Formats: sequence, C-alpha cells, structure tokens
Amino acid sequence: MTANAVVLLSGGLDSATILALARSRGFNCHCLSLDYGQRHRVELEAAARVAARLGAAHHRTLTLDLTQFGGSALTDAAIAVPMGGVEPGIPVTYVPARNTIMLSLALAWAEVLDAADIFVGVNAVDYSGYPDCRPEFIQAFETMANLATKAAVEGKKLTVHAPLIDLTKAEIIRLGNSLGVDYAMTISCYQADFLGRACGSCDSCRLRRAGFEAAGVVDPTLYRSH
Repeated sequence: MTANAVVLLSGGLDSATILALARSRGFNCHCLSLDYGQRHRVELEAAARVAARLGAAHHRTLTLDLTQFGGSALTDAAIAVPMGGVEPGIPVTYVPARNTIMLSLALAWAEVLDAADIFVGVNAVDYSGYPDCRPEFIQAFETMANLATKAAVEGKKLTVHAPLIDLTKAEIIRLGNSLGVDYAMTISCYQADFLGRACGSCDSCRLRRAGFEAAGVVDPTLYRSH
C-alpha cells in the first residue's frame, strides 16, 4: 500500500517542487493550504492548480484569520511590503508563527490519515530571513510532534521532510525542472494582482527572478511591469 504524506502547499515555487518531489518518492500526497488572510487569494488558486496538475490525492484549504493578530505586511494592510531589495534581519513580511501553525495543522491531519510523513518547502539559503525556515526549527518541531501525538506515543515516528532547506533557489528550480514542474502555474509574489501578475520588486519576486537567472532557466513569471 502506498504511504500517505501531508504536503504543505502555498502555491509558490518551493511548495510545488516539494509536492513533485514527494510524488516522485511514491507518496500518496494530501495537500494542505491555509487561507490566513494574506494579501491576495491568487496563491491559493495557484495551489489548487498545482495540486491537480501534480497528482495530489486530496487538496484542502483551511481558513484561519491571522489578520486578527496582524503584525506582518502580509496580514495588515497598514504595513507596506518592502520593495527596495532583501535587507539583513527579519523582514516585516514575516508572519508570526505561520509555519508553526501550518505544521501543526498538517500534523493533526497526518494523524487522521495514519501518515508518518509531512513535507514542507522551507528554505534557509535564498530566503528572506524568516526564523521558522531554519533547520533547527524543523528539527525542534519534529521532536515536539513525536512527543505530542497518539501515533508517536504508540510507536509510529513522524518525520518532517524539508529537503529544500539547504538548496539555493537555482538548485530548487533545476530540481523542479527535472521533475516536470511547470513554474508558470505558481505564484510567489507577496502582492500579485487578481490576474496573478507579480510586482517584480518585493523580496519574494527578487529571489525568484534571481533563481531563474542563476539556474539558466527561462522565467515564466508574469510581471505587471513587463
């Protein structure tokens, strides 16, 4: 029987690559997206496209309104998305505890599915400095998960897979290309318009564009300025 896995799917470049990788490893993938009040819904529409195109067994989008807390340019319209380039430190686009929340939801679903594997597309090389994208965070969450769940207490160890964590954006793109990922269906921009066109200037756009250039791969992203 094919093993179940839960895959966190944002609709962006990294999560699409993770889904393709999990599928290539033979997992029956149950994709989970989170509508947390982010600036646009087009990334959630992209997640649905990616899940369908890459053969996910299921795709669910949960709603948890993090705008009630705010504290991030992605959940508070009064905080501007930085457009001047990637700066040192933790940027205002960091959403407090977002990855912890999403991994916790994935963990809950994994228990129900009798799944011992969760895949997440976090990256600690070409990224914006988020603390919840670091290897030590992923390891700490896995340790916690194996203390917190009925499945683990009864002997079924859970593994949180983050195979992109040490890769550059270019390496991730090359990996996705080798797995047949069509990156044109993904959305990475923090403030894409309703047509899915990227701004080209936010940190995420800059990292994505630089990744395609470094990989020597044509960038399929639709930019508003082009």
